[in-house]
Amino acid sequence: MTDARLRTSVYVDAFNLYYGTMKGRGPGYKWLDLELLCRRYLPRNDITAIKYFTALVSARPNDPQQPARQQAYLRALATLPTVQVTYGHYLSHAVMARLANPQRGANPWVRVLRTEEKGSDVNLASHLLHDAHLDRYDVAVVISNDSDLVEPIKLVRAEPGKRVGILNPQKYPSVHLRDHCDFLKQIRPGVVQASQLPEIVTDNNGAHIQKPATW
Repeated sequence: MTDARLRTSVYVDAFNLYYGTMKGRGPGYKWLDLELLCRRYLPRNDITAIKYFTALVSARPNDPQQPARQQAYLRALATLPTVQVTYGHYLSHAVMARLANPQRGANPWVRVLRTEEKGSDVNLASHLLHDAHLDRYDVAVVISNDSDLVEPIKLVRAEPGKRVGILNPQKYPSVHLRDHCDFLKQIRPGVVQASQLPEIVTDNNGAHIQKPATW
């Protein structure tokens, strides 16, 4: 269990969260209120910052409205006082890949376009370490299941002596993360569904931000 009223910073791996709790589900999950979600899982903590690490998506032929939906959500997040967004980037390149079931006698290799999100894990680790050494939190909570974050978590627990918890968005928690954190809680789809923003959010300029119809 977490201690009462400890200064707490939350570090959100946006794509790990999305693929673990939202992708493939119907409406009612993606318009997520990060502050409300964190309060539900950390009710006794003083959440001073929620840092959200993501990258801007590009339009695709089969989904030209994807960037518009993301922009609407980022504008909605900007209305939450504790949320800060840090951007990585996408890197696309052509690679050769083998077909799973090639036709007999046909070339089993095809050229495909691979798109990878870059920078968010490094950005998250950098902020986690930097904030620890500036004594900006007593407890850090990482929303991710990425085992690449084990080393920065070990470092902030060792020298500054900070506590680190994991809110796991994936079905099964990483054994490596589980072994190097002070507590671990599973993010459940029902809690995500119960932690949605209002369908219309109003920003500081009075502009209305509408939840995307498919969300």
